[in-house]
Amino acid sequence: MLKYIFKRLLIFVPTLFAISLLTFVISINAPGDPVDAMLNKGGGGEGQVSQKLATEKAYNNLRKQLGLDLPVFYFSFTNATVSDTLHKVPKIDHRINLERLAFENGNWNDVATYYNDIREFENAVFSIQKNEENAAALRKVKDYIASLYDSYDARKIAVVFSNLDFIFSGSANVQAARPAYTAVKNAYHSMVHNRSEFRKFIPSIHFYGTGNQYHRWMFGEAPWIGEAKPGQSKGFMRGDFGISYQDKRPVSSVLWDAVRWTVLISVLSMIIAYVFAIPLGVTSAVKKGTKTERSITTSLFVLYSLPNFWIATMMIIFLCGGDYLDWFPAFGLGTLPEDAPFWERFAETTYHLILPVACWTYGSLAFISRQMRGGMLNVIGQDYIRTARAKGLDENTVIWKHALRNSLIPIITLFANIFPLAISGSFVIESIFSIPGMGKVSLDALVARNYPIIFTVMMFTAILTLVGNLVADVLYAVVDPRISFSGKKK
Repeated sequence: MLKYIFKRLLIFVPTLFAISLLTFVISINAPGDPVDAMLNKGGGGEGQVSQKLATEKAYNNLRKQLGLDLPVFYFSFTNATVSDTLHKVPKIDHRINLERLAFENGNWNDVATYYNDIREFENAVFSIQKNEENAAALRKVKDYIASLYDSYDARKIAVVFSNLDFIFSGSANVQAARPAYTAVKNAYHSMVHNRSEFRKFIPSIHFYGTGNQYHRWMFGEAPWIGEAKPGQSKGFMRGDFGISYQDKRPVSSVLWDAVRWTVLISVLSMIIAYVFAIPLGVTSAVKKGTKTERSITTSLFVLYSLPNFWIATMMIIFLCGGDYLDWFPAFGLGTLPEDAPFWERFAETTYHLILPVACWTYGSLAFISRQMRGGMLNVIGQDYIRTARAKGLDENTVIWKHALRNSLIPIITLFANIFPLAISGSFVIESIFSIPGMGKVSLDALVARNYPIIFTVMMFTAILTLVGNLVADVLYAVVDPRISFSGKKK
């Protein structure tokens, strides 16, 4: 058994690497710019050059703090048109467009010159003092500059240049930026003239070592031995899950505040469900065809068919005040402060959790009991059960000692799913009862595109799924002696 567990733990390593790599690939390809999200920027283009430079500085500083200025992975496999320093370009859409330009024209040096000249042109336009006479022209020029940043098609770029030529030929109030615009046009024509399309067919591999985004996300940049410098990431493996985009708090702090309530409710629900479901399932199997079995089956089927959001709503309407009974609180976990006496907080929290736990439990109670019934029915017809009865053993001993143990396989399989569910929570129940658990936090993160929280929950769910499967395999061997992982043939 120990040898089998050790092998499974060794398999965890490549499995977790694959899961982390998949999660990381999804995270870097998720829509939106995390830096813009944290800065709450709208991308306005009407500010002066000093404001623009200050905004760019804040953007670049935060980008460096998040490690987004690093290469994506340990290596990249591309073609000879792509530079190994493309990751240093701050804006995501700029990087995508530059990569396309490089692929179309094949000469990265000319593409880089063209991009830098656009930036100089933009700075020159922002340096022009805006007034009533040039406001319209400046606004149009800024829009065309944004188009240059995002365009790689020759026809679209030609249209932009034609419009800019018209503006500079007709407006005397923007002539200060004309030399910079001329430099942009010259750089573009030089890039097209020096086109080397054959370079796109030459493969190229760039190696970056450990200074990349994936390594920083998984293992951090801080030393494993000794103290970390301020601002250094420790990585996922050391409990540093990044920063929340919404409130800029560490993700570990956000999740810890939520996961304790979700785990508490999940554990209570699991205990209650198993304590009641197993006896009900055994009873309905042993008394198959009787009124007792039909009553249990019908009641559980009705419970299982009722949606939990409807039950939760009905409980609030009929049991939480209003025109009906006022037995329970409708939402929240109480208002007592953290420094209140333990038993007072315990009593208030328990009082607030009665309805959420009931809504969380009744569906699984019905499902687990049905699985227990099916497992028991498969066992009580076996030869060894008939032999036990023939030996004169008490019926309770036959059922609860011999049959029950070997009918727990389906229940153990369900038990393995409890581990990931313990942190995923319930979107519906937590939202209806306003419980700040993992379900509500995950839902809020999805709505706000708060990807560090989403992908951290995804990673922990995958890890706990692996742990749950291992625990289930071990329990299989414990409850059923016929199951062995030693590899010895009998």
